[in-house]
Formats: sequence, C-alpha cells, structure tokens
Amino acid sequence: MLKDRLSPFIDRYKEVIELLSTPEIAGDITKMTELSKESSYLEPIVEKATRYLDVIENISENRELLGDPELGDLAKEELKELEIELPELEEEIKFLLVPKDPLDDKNIYLEIRAGTGGDEAAIFAGDLFRAYVRYADLKGWKVEMMSCSDSDHNGYKEVIALIKGDDVYSRLKFESGVHRVQRVPKTETQGRVHTSAITVAVMPEVEDVEIEIKQSDLKIDVFRSGGNGGQSVNTTDSAVRITHLPTGVVVSMQDEKSQHKNKDKAMKILKSRIFEAEQQRKHDEISGQRKELVGSGDRSERIRTYNYPQNRMSDHRITLTLYRLEEIMSGGLFDEIVDPLSADYQAEAIKAAGL
Repeated sequence: MLKDRLSPFIDRYKEVIELLSTPEIAGDITKMTELSKESSYLEPIVEKATRYLDVIENISENRELLGDPELGDLAKEELKELEIELPELEEEIKFLLVPKDPLDDKNIYLEIRAGTGGDEAAIFAGDLFRAYVRYADLKGWKVEMMSCSDSDHNGYKEVIALIKGDDVYSRLKFESGVHRVQRVPKTETQGRVHTSAITVAVMPEVEDVEIEIKQSDLKIDVFRSGGNGGQSVNTTDSAVRITHLPTGVVVSMQDEKSQHKNKDKAMKILKSRIFEAEQQRKHDEISGQRKELVGSGDRSERIRTYNYPQNRMSDHRITLTLYRLEEIMSGGLFDEIVDPLSADYQAEAIKAAGL
C-alpha cells in the first residue's frame, strides 16, 4: 500500500532537518549542501504524505460517525469531500515518488542535421531550430551557437547550439529522433508535397568530473578552415577535428578563428556525445529494448511528423495530433507537445515503479 511507503520518507525528513541544525554539519559546506538538496526533495513529499495520512484518519473517523443522530449529516458531507481529495493526493504523491532523472537540471547541446530531402531538409532544419530558439526565449533560456553549416534558403545542413537555463534537459529530452516534414518546398515549381526528414539529438552538457577521457584515446587533427558558408576563409590551421578512438566519435569545429577555441568547443561536444552514448548503453541494458517510457531517444527513431498542408503536428510515441502546426512553430509553443509527453513519461514511470 502507498500508505506503508510513506513512513521512511517522513522519518528521513525529520532526521535531515535535525542534522542540518547540528554544529558539525553547519561547518561542513559539502555535507550541508547535500542535506539541503535532500531536504528540498523530501519536503513536498512529506507535506503531501502528512495530509494524505490525515485524510485517511479523518475518513475513518467520519465513517464511524455516520450513524450518529447529531453528527451523522455533518460527517456525511465531510466524508464526501475527503473521498474526493484522497485519490487526488495519491496521484500527487505517486508523481513525487518517481525518482527524478539526475540529468533534468542540465543544460543541453542541441544538434540538428538535415537528412533525406536535400535542400528542403536543410530548410526545415533551419525552421525547427528557430522554433526551438523561440521556445527558449519563452522559457528565459540562453542559446549559444556552437557550430553551423549553412545551406541555401536560410537553412542548415547542420547546426549545434548550447542551451542554458532551468530544467532545459527535462523539457527537451524527448526531442531526440527523426522529425519528418511534409510540405511543398520553396524550391518546388509544380506545387507537389515532398517528404523530408531531419535528425535531432539532445545531449546533456557534462562536467569534467562526470566523464574522464584519456588524452591517449584522442586523435586531434588541425586543418585550414573553409569558412562559414564560404565567408571569411581562414589562412591558418585553426580548424580542429577530434576523434575518440575507442568509440569512433568524431567532432569537427571551425567556426572560431582561434584553434584553441575550436578545440575547446569540440571537446565539450565530444564529451556530451560520449556521455549520451554511455547513458543509452545503460538504458538498453536495463530495459532490454528501446521501447521503454516515451521512447529511447534513439536518433534513428521517427518520433514526429509536421504536415503543413493539414496544419498538423503528430507525435507518434503517444499518438498525439495537434492541428496548430503553424502557431506552434511560429510561436515556439512546444509546451503543447512537451507537456503530454512528460505526463506520459510520468505515468509509465509510476507504473514501472509499482506505485
């Protein structure tokens, strides 16, 4: 029963609060920080749990009073309200008890690459990237362009950006995969609808302490930059290509005029890609398949279709269809699709946790 699972949380919260008030902990900044974070995590659970246990007790007391000639009617009314509140509290507590993804607070590297569809795929890569930037603006996040390879018609063959802010990974982690677009391309002269695809990868920004890469595992090549979209061709060997030999992951960077800056950017992206691959490997070992929760985040998995003639956006993981494609893209209104994905993720996580 859910009731039986709550006592350890209540007991631990009391213990943490007591520890925080001791002189020993007050003098240990690291321990103080750890306990403060644990307290912040436990507090809403304990608050809801305390109310939940009170409601259960009150329900029991009111049921005993139903036959009382003086208090029966009052008990009946209060019982009605309490029996409505109880299941609501249960759902709220289950939501809080689901283990939080430790990566949720991370900043992310967003990579978008044009796939099948030639120029039209590159144009849509640009459209989707700008929609994400609008979404970031709405959230108060900061977007820092890391690297881009321009194409004609204001598109991107590839674009990589660092997005910083509160809960960035938790909101955008479901975006990894293949995004398919159906529309009449700007380059189409006969008005025919084409289908194109791009790939999106969302990778958490990682710190040096989270992943260790041996220098001996790296092959670093420097070469002359070809410039960005044919502009400002560099006459020095400032471009950098880093290959991680054990995994075969390769990152090239040439946007900066400084070889040092290009190497620094490339290393950060390399670490995030390797970290993401390791997280995926662990996920596959645990689940045994790539169908757990809201999808694996596998870049080969088709997750969403953008149909412009029908003004339709469909997410295939939760069979969600919205006929507001233009508004969502132009306004960056991705909460309309992220919220249902998050809710589905939580529901599956609650089920998996046996709550």
